[in-house]
Amino acid sequence: MTRIRPALAFAPCLLLAACASAPRADRDAAAQAQAVPIGSLQAGGDAAQARVAGTVTAALAGADGQPGWLLQDAGDGDAATSDAIWVLGPAAAGLAPGQNVQVIGRVHRAALAAAGKGRAASLLAIDAERIEPMRARARLRPVAPVALSAAPDWNALAGMRVRIDAPLVLADRDRERGTVAVAFDGPLWQPGERAAPGSEAARAVAADNLRRRLTLSGEALGDEAYRARSGSAVSAVEGIALPRADGPGLRLERAPTLQPAPRPQQPPRVDGQVRIAAFNLENLFNGDGRGGGFPTPRGARTEAEFHAQLAKLVETIHAMNPDVAALMELENDGYGPDSTLAQLVAALDRADAAAGGAQDWRYAAPCKQPCALAVRGPGDNAIRVGLIYRGQRVAARGLAATLEQGPFGPHSRVPLAQAFQALGAGGARGPAFVVAANHFKSKGCRDAEGADRDQGDGAACWNALRSDSARRLDAWLKTDPTRSGGALTMIVGDLNAYAQEQPLRELYAAGWQDAFAAAKVASPYSYVYDGELGRLDHALLSPALAATLRGAAEWHVNADEPDSAGYRNGGAGPWRSSDHDPVLLGFDLLPR
Repeated sequence: MTRIRPALAFAPCLLLAACASAPRADRDAAAQAQAVPIGSLQAGGDAAQARVAGTVTAALAGADGQPGWLLQDAGDGDAATSDAIWVLGPAAAGLAPGQNVQVIGRVHRAALAAAGKGRAASLLAIDAERIEPMRARARLRPVAPVALSAAPDWNALAGMRVRIDAPLVLADRDRERGTVAVAFDGPLWQPGERAAPGSEAARAVAADNLRRRLTLSGEALGDEAYRARSGSAVSAVEGIALPRADGPGLRLERAPTLQPAPRPQQPPRVDGQVRIAAFNLENLFNGDGRGGGFPTPRGARTEAEFHAQLAKLVETIHAMNPDVAALMELENDGYGPDSTLAQLVAALDRADAAAGGAQDWRYAAPCKQPCALAVRGPGDNAIRVGLIYRGQRVAARGLAATLEQGPFGPHSRVPLAQAFQALGAGGARGPAFVVAANHFKSKGCRDAEGADRDQGDGAACWNALRSDSARRLDAWLKTDPTRSGGALTMIVGDLNAYAQEQPLRELYAAGWQDAFAAAKVASPYSYVYDGELGRLDHALLSPALAATLRGAAEWHVNADEPDSAGYRNGGAGPWRSSDHDPVLLGFDLLPR
């Protein structure tokens, strides 16, 4: 890469008094001939002075609000270097797009306004001491956008106009920051969903995500992009490539074309005699259960919001029509008639009544009814897990069992296990099977110490505690806490770990089988975080139960949806009833 010495940055003609008598157009042409190609400055350090010539492409104010414009020349023949520079300073105030100018000034790298997690990226810049328009005889070729058919080296395009001809997929939206994330070559995946954290394979997934990810910004985005589902197709993308601290970015010059991904109108169908669902309800809190107690600590802010949230969740569960459903993020307010759990069951019965159904919803509890745990429990966490079931389809055997030792209660939510039997025609009953509902500690880093701190491997915080939770859960279930006496057991729920992270690996090693792998479901996901797909919601089966599995599916009504579809924004239907997609499994658990 050629470095330009400061002493050679000016045309020799500028140093000779005789040049002053030459015609202006000839002086422009001579000066242009001595201008430094912008690309040749990209790899160098600060230059005392340099002269560049190019076409003004777009306004870009400095981080301190000072005037700024992007200037692009015809290139230096090196595709690895950008041909754009950021012109800063008061002298730039009078520039306008399309002008051909020469700029003389000091070259350095300047910080862009902070974007992406509060950090700032930088561009090659020139503090303009003098700007001279170029006359007709010294005009430059028009600057055309660089056409891209695949994810490029964005460093080589910083500050340049580009047009993307490759298909892009909408990954995420952030209306607050005014950005939309898109990806080349299909959706982005959580590295921990595909490979063990810290492994070379996981690092390769993360690097590929960074290579394929692009953040779009600018007023040209429009509202449609923020309302679209993840997975929507984005095309006709054109703008200015501007680096961000969290990856490449593109400030749009015009609105892109959006082809929205279709919503799944009907729940998935799975074969089998018994259907079992798992669903994170995203903080279902009912205040005091009598119309007061709002705003709640985590969920609805008003009674109207609670009823809107409840309606969405009931519509989702009712449409899936499970025989048993394991629920996460229920308010931990006991089992009395004012409890959130009891009111959810009552709402499901009302939905049954409206549809002419059986109205036989029940809930499992670790105590006899009326339950002694009338105010709280199990555990003292603000949220808990629950199990509900259809009384005409399955029968609960005995009381539910709980595990409150070790991390369960203060961190991971208390597991709840209940034995059931499927009810068939003529009084037939199937063998006892156990459903254990779980919700492990989240990945947030508050209060994390020692091994629970983020180890930098992609598993985030509390990975050690979640792994301990998995080992303790396995050991507990193998003691047959529900006294079912059988070998048909499942672990379901939000384990806050992706499929290849250590908590899941602990359970695989102990003999538990991934229901989606057993059912040969390609690329399952139930959650979208930072635009990347993965599974926090799992169904793990004992070998004997896995032999009865007939189907597994997720209903993608939530994870791909924007926040605007949720209950707080008046969205109707089951969409964005939660931030997690529900899981549905089918089993043959009755004699044939």
